[in-house]
Amino acid sequence: MLLKVIIIILFIGVIASLFGGLNFLVKDMGNSSKRLLYALGIRIGLATVLIACVIYGVSSGQLNSTAPWDRQLHPENVTPYQPATKQ
Repeated sequence: MLLKVIIIILFIGVIASLFGGLNFLVKDMGNSSKRLLYALGIRIGLATVLIACVIYGVSSGQLNSTAPWDRQLHPENVTPYQPATKQ
């Protein structure tokens, strides 16, 4: 449960950094300010940590897929192969 909260917080941070960068892009038009580059760096760092958390969650089993199109991939939902018999 803690991992899911961390992922949500990181995702909100990425979105906030995205809109912060947009704000700096509009306000600093023609300025040589590096605020836009700093916002980009923060966004890249947060996105990297977010992807690492998702990969860790999937590999450790804390995150799993419950999508209907993934049911066929789970062994408990697959029927064993039975070859057709000749009559």
